[in-house]
Amino acid sequence: MPTPTLRTGGQILVDQLRIHGIRHVFCVPGESFLAVLDALHDSDIEVTVCRQEGGATMMAEAHGKLTGRPAACFVTRGPGATNAAPGIHIARHDSTPLLVFVGQVERHVRERDALQELDYRATFGPLAKWATEIDEPGRIPEVVSRAVHLAVSGRCGPVVIGLPEDMLREQAATEDAAMAHAVQAHPGPDQVAELLATIAKAKRPLAILGGSRWTEQSVQAFARIAESLQLPVAVSLRRQMLFAADHPNYVGDFGYSISPGLRACFEQSDLVLLLGARMSEAPSQGYTLFGIPRSSRRLVHVLPDPAELGRVYQADLEICATPEALVQALSSIEPDTDPARGDALRQARQAQIAYADPASVRSPGDLQMAAVMAHLAQVLPADAIVCNGAGNYAIWVHRFLPFRRYGTQLAPTSGSMGYGVPAAVGAKRLHPERTVVAFAGDGCFLMNGQEFATAVQYGLAIVVIVVDNGMFGTIRMHQEREYPGRVSATQLRNPDFAAYARAFGGHGETVNRTDEFAAAFERAVASGLPAIVHCKVDPEALTPAASLSEIRAAAVAAGR
Repeated sequence: MPTPTLRTGGQILVDQLRIHGIRHVFCVPGESFLAVLDALHDSDIEVTVCRQEGGATMMAEAHGKLTGRPAACFVTRGPGATNAAPGIHIARHDSTPLLVFVGQVERHVRERDALQELDYRATFGPLAKWATEIDEPGRIPEVVSRAVHLAVSGRCGPVVIGLPEDMLREQAATEDAAMAHAVQAHPGPDQVAELLATIAKAKRPLAILGGSRWTEQSVQAFARIAESLQLPVAVSLRRQMLFAADHPNYVGDFGYSISPGLRACFEQSDLVLLLGARMSEAPSQGYTLFGIPRSSRRLVHVLPDPAELGRVYQADLEICATPEALVQALSSIEPDTDPARGDALRQARQAQIAYADPASVRSPGDLQMAAVMAHLAQVLPADAIVCNGAGNYAIWVHRFLPFRRYGTQLAPTSGSMGYGVPAAVGAKRLHPERTVVAFAGDGCFLMNGQEFATAVQYGLAIVVIVVDNGMFGTIRMHQEREYPGRVSATQLRNPDFAAYARAFGGHGETVNRTDEFAAAFERAVASGLPAIVHCKVDPEALTPAASLSEIRAAAVAAGR
């Protein structure tokens, strides 16, 4: 083995990124990690310079969602680090692999409250799988290797690493690590036998898919298993890309609310196979679907992290395994031909088809978002990547826009606003050949809308559909339910978003009526530029199920 040569901490760190297969860095530059920026100058790693640390971290998180491997995000100390917190929070809740490197003050001035000093272990310990700091350049290979292992194994998540500025300039002769791979968890033979027997005995089973650690191959394999078993399949919150919406076994998603058909399917089930999903507050409808801790129905819970099994729900069978390993275990299962099971599946499927039909909904106003989704379902390529942040506008996306393939959805289960635009930039940076569309409400867009400049800088022709109703719509909905008619702090006065796009050097369109959308979207795509389609919707169109006035009237009738 050759004798290691002297390298700066910055050079050692960049070499480790390459070894671990990290080819994308998203950053907002800072003087605290200039040695890393200098080392990146001589590297083949792609660097995306962003406009705010929250956007940079969300771009890196989106990369991790699409690939299952972490990108690296670099932010500077203090304010830069705290700005990055939303993206770290998203990665934690969404179980996404992410590496965040944070510049730190020089070692000799620590614990003096030096300029922009922050204790990263204390600050990010509750958010990250691991938060640490590297004191010696010779330990960089060890720490980065551990960080990647942690990020991609078990329940995936973020790791935060502090980098003292002087440590990055210091030289060391140290050996590189080998590439880190995810630790695989497999079910035991007895568990497989019990699982097969449990599924075979069930009369009305239901599968719910979620979480991370999926691959395109495991998604396709599970679809074949579902067909063989006549198994209804639903997905957890914002995990629609795990099962094709046009598949005959797809029966809906457990979002912030669930369709009547899916609820009936769940209530009638005698077995739930919960695969990869934690079934946290939102998809479990406020933790009401299952008993806690003991499930009120027979439950098989499969997760790749033993720390998560039994954390909330005590299942009848708990299996520590990745989705891929579980799918392999089910490959030998006997097909089910029970006519009753087939009839139940078809009933649930027909209910989902009716619920997802855009023609079933008519909202107030001249611009119908359900019809917009119907048009996009026709014109978007099957591999188009669709992104969104948080807000009522996303209800139309998840109900009426069908996801048909793995790797086509970027949406935060954490409920974070401001995610759609940076996620779209990160996706287009990774897949410049694919169509990438971001949805954002007017409030959501202006939280990280400045990253549209990043799209322009790198020639990333994303299309951002801004759904503008002049308010923080989700909060207004809750406000009208609890304090009807007492509007406070939820109204917005917005700019001309189409002009905003043109000001950055992109393409802008304004849409006021349904019949204007198709041509506007076509021009946006044809422009070859980053584009914004500004959709002005009626404030009354608060949800597909109820208008603002109907929500208020119901609250008044209830005596609120």
